[in-house]
Amino acid sequence: MTFSKIGRIVTALVASAALGLGMTACGGGTIGYMWVLGTYYNQISGFKIDDYTGNLTSILHSPFNSGGSNPQMLVVKQGGRFVYVVNAGTGGSGTPGTAGFVPPQGTSIAEFSVGGSGILQYENSYNTPYGYDPIYLTFDSTGNFLYVLDKYSPNYGTIQNGVLDLNGSITAYSVASDTGVLTVVPNTTVLNQNGTSTYFFEVGPNPIMTKVGSGNCLYTLSPQSIFPYVVSSSTGGLTLPTTGPLTIAPSPYTSLNSINTSGTGTYTFVTDGGMGPGNVPVNQIYTFQTGGTPCTLAQVAGSQETNPQVNAIPVNSLTSANGKFLYVINNVITPPSTSTTASSISAFTINSQGLLQTLSDGTNNPYAVGSGPVCIVEDPSGQYIYTSNGIDSTVTGKLLDNNRGFLSDLSRGSVFPAAQNPTCLAVSGNI
Repeated sequence: MTFSKIGRIVTALVASAALGLGMTACGGGTIGYMWVLGTYYNQISGFKIDDYTGNLTSILHSPFNSGGSNPQMLVVKQGGRFVYVVNAGTGGSGTPGTAGFVPPQGTSIAEFSVGGSGILQYENSYNTPYGYDPIYLTFDSTGNFLYVLDKYSPNYGTIQNGVLDLNGSITAYSVASDTGVLTVVPNTTVLNQNGTSTYFFEVGPNPIMTKVGSGNCLYTLSPQSIFPYVVSSSTGGLTLPTTGPLTIAPSPYTSLNSINTSGTGTYTFVTDGGMGPGNVPVNQIYTFQTGGTPCTLAQVAGSQETNPQVNAIPVNSLTSANGKFLYVINNVITPPSTSTTASSISAFTINSQGLLQTLSDGTNNPYAVGSGPVCIVEDPSGQYIYTSNGIDSTVTGKLLDNNRGFLSDLSRGSVFPAAQNPTCLAVSGNI
């Protein structure tokens, strides 16, 4: 039996429409885009996310150049029209404030616009002169302000008010809604000697990452502390709460290494990547709650939860969009060695008090992923979870059961090659 002429025309029209919508014969259409930052060749891998299967397919012209050297982190502005990459530059040596220090060249924030098919178009680069060694990017809750975390503040290694300054710093930028152009936000609370505003906000020593929580609070994590700021919704400026930083030292081996907030909720989750005697990981996750003073955190009583993955070094986490589950990505070692031998996702339920309990999914939890996971995201539709894996240069995809929190392999393969030595990944919905 053969198609009639009309049947062939209808079939062709349907196929043409499907291609126009990003659909294929094997999938359910593109529901969003993913960009994965690769450090080895300064590249960004771009993918389309298939609605029906969760599979990833390369965006046209992918991979894209990161717009600079030594890229560290990328983020997507709300609405998905702009992507920003922080590049740490090259050629630096030594530590600020010491003899022979040479700052790296080419530190910048690269701005990209996003085309209708997820294609990245380089737009601008912005210098980052208000600190050294940029390592992290984050938006405030409105998407109107972008914050760049530097490992070393401009004052690092100098005496400030009689104290040796060993702090990191944050630079704030306002983001134009139409063009994505960045404009630095002055720090009007700390002035230079000539009475002019400075352009950075100091945080604690050895900062690792920064995240925005409920109440427009900005939390910066260091190995032993959380440094809070209140974000001005009108100017993007930062104000330190009267209570100041929160020092955390559950044990002498504590080394906090990731922080994640619960979106609109009041809870903040912190992982402990410290190593105890015999190179045995501390392997704990802690819950904090916002107190009476805005952006002030206190640990929830009884919230110290042991990771179900044995010998794990937890490295990052994700709260599900519905706020019911926490997913922690782990590097797994075999003591006394400290090298990674396996990797996984540990899943937890979150109760109304913010307490964690290991998700009951038989022997499946923890869930295996690619080697050396760095970041974890949920797709815009809430159907899939993905990790970027820095050792084997892949992305792992998992199907997400929003009701029970279970993770399972995608129906048509869960491993996707990415740019070499990937760090973080970011997603957006269709533009």
